[in-house]
Amino acid sequence: MEVEISRSVLTDIAQTTLDGIEGIEVAPASLRPSEVGEALRQQGGGPRRPRSLRVSRDGQNVTVDVGLNVEYGRNLVGVARQAQQAVAENVELMTGLKVRAVNVTVLGVTLPKGNA
Repeated sequence: MEVEISRSVLTDIAQTTLDGIEGIEVAPASLRPSEVGEALRQQGGGPRRPRSLRVSRDGQNVTVDVGLNVEYGRNLVGVARQAQQAVAENVELMTGLKVRAVNVTVLGVTLPKGNA
């Protein structure tokens, strides 16, 4: 029996994993001019803003591309590696698929929570 795992499930696994790592957040996606109107309509009643998190799949291989905002004072390389390892482990554990790569790009630095 064949079980199909949708790309949205893979994205949700990656997002949930990243949400559990202290000091980082998935950055909002940058929008092309043609996408601005749709994003504004979704903000009014849509579920959430688009994120810089993309999952692609080629057969049994998965590649994750993610843009992160990292809390000021954190070791950028350290949290990026932690994110890569955690996402790869969770996707492989939960789906049985092979993670080929988790590509992390640090897009910004944020102030620590509670220091607004």
